[in-house]
Amino acid sequence: MGKLVVTTFVTLDGVYQAPGGPDEDTRDGFEHGGWSVPYGDEDFGRFMGDVFSRVGAFLLGRRTYDIFAAHWPKVTDPEDPVAGKLNSLPKYVASSTLTDPGWSNTTVIAGDLAKEVTALKEHTEGELQVHGSGALAQSLFAADLVDTLHLLTFPVVLGAGRRLFPEGSRPTAFRHTGGSITSTGVSIQSYDRVGRPEYGTYELPENA
Repeated sequence: MGKLVVTTFVTLDGVYQAPGGPDEDTRDGFEHGGWSVPYGDEDFGRFMGDVFSRVGAFLLGRRTYDIFAAHWPKVTDPEDPVAGKLNSLPKYVASSTLTDPGWSNTTVIAGDLAKEVTALKEHTEGELQVHGSGALAQSLFAADLVDTLHLLTFPVVLGAGRRLFPEGSRPTAFRHTGGSITSTGVSIQSYDRVGRPEYGTYELPENA
């Protein structure tokens, strides 16, 4: 059974919206698109190449799928570690409106998300990977379907934008499995989901 792995870029204040370009996602008047671009370096590229080396299939939200489909099919170098996988491997899109996807090896998921994704995990050799796709990732976290989270936190605060874990997110505990800091200060941390949080209290000394 494959693992469901989410890789997400966020700011210090938790915003995931439009990391890759000014016009990527301007919903709600968002004016900060492209905030991750200045921090790209060899460390970042090396980590992303490693992530893509483990992929068996992709699970994407409609917005991220459209962004990827407009770009990656044009990158035809088979040695490109990202384009080679995105263009050749199965891609599943969670959408109730997409009916005729033009990108090869694309299947639309329009039914029960939990049931469909559980079946995909069972039949995927390697990792079932979610990239970006913030709204989809939130639904997957809420359904306890995410096994691993790669959270890349960029050293910038925007003060506006859609957040990965908004108010009302399901309480979830994770176990840290590894991490590093890139030369530009991006914190790359990996976590496995372990279940519900545990709670305690800091007791004062009895004779304080």
